[in-house]
Amino acid sequence: MVKGAETTLAVVDVMTREHLTDDEVRGALAVVEAAAAADGVGPLGESALLWLRDGGGAVLTRDGGTLAGVGILDRDVAEFAVHPEFRRRGHGRALATALREQAGSLRVWAHGELPGAVALAGSLGFERFRALWQMRRPLDASLPEVTWPAGVRLRTFQAGADEDAWVRVNARAFADHPEQGAWTRADLERREREPWFSPEGFFLAERAGELIGFHWTKVEDGVGEVYVVGVDPSAQGLGLGRALTLTGLHHLRSLGLPTVMLYADESNTPATSLYERLGFEHHATDAMYRAPAR
Repeated sequence: MVKGAETTLAVVDVMTREHLTDDEVRGALAVVEAAAAADGVGPLGESALLWLRDGGGAVLTRDGGTLAGVGILDRDVAEFAVHPEFRRRGHGRALATALREQAGSLRVWAHGELPGAVALAGSLGFERFRALWQMRRPLDASLPEVTWPAGVRLRTFQAGADEDAWVRVNARAFADHPEQGAWTRADLERREREPWFSPEGFFLAERAGELIGFHWTKVEDGVGEVYVVGVDPSAQGLGLGRALTLTGLHHLRSLGLPTVMLYADESNTPATSLYERLGFEHHATDAMYRAPAR
């Protein structure tokens, strides 16, 4: 969500694009980078940023001919940013209005939940209803050893062979998760092409030859991440989630990284409690707001 409160309205030119030109992609990425530099937190999540880089559809705003704002819509979930030089001029409100017209009902992420985003959401009558915690811990601290359930075998991901099985288990593990559970093979393969992807840090747990859990780690900008940990419902209650999490943490520490981070829903007390027992602490919050019913 935009990181500036709206106080001075200007004439805002709003454009909806099904596909962005190369120039529009560069301009929109410049807006995102400027917002991140000013705010200390990126205004778009990973999926929205990948979509933007690929030239997918977006809502753009211009101010005096200069690209000032960009909004990405995935079904009814939006993320948007306004260049710091053009804030408090109506661009955030214009983006929210245009995105809501496309989606009907609208939910919007406010990464970092900064004051400007909160103020804009309040002025639009949006309700805060979900929060995602970013949690961190140092990797120079001690880690418990890994204990595996009987009959479980660990190996690493094999690109070109494991995609379909991973998608199936991911969907079952995150059946109630509004974003992660909907991932397709194309979503997985898109990330396999990213510079940070490493199969050596993508761990799979099998029982009797069947995939039952995984821990996909990520390293970017010198920080390790517990990217996704999932356990098939048929294997829950075995302690597999803890074993997989620790396996990834030991791997990230072996790379000499100083810090590891992860994201967890604020309301998922079992998950946040597990991570706290493993030394993680709350670091930042991303909040989701929803538009009032029409």
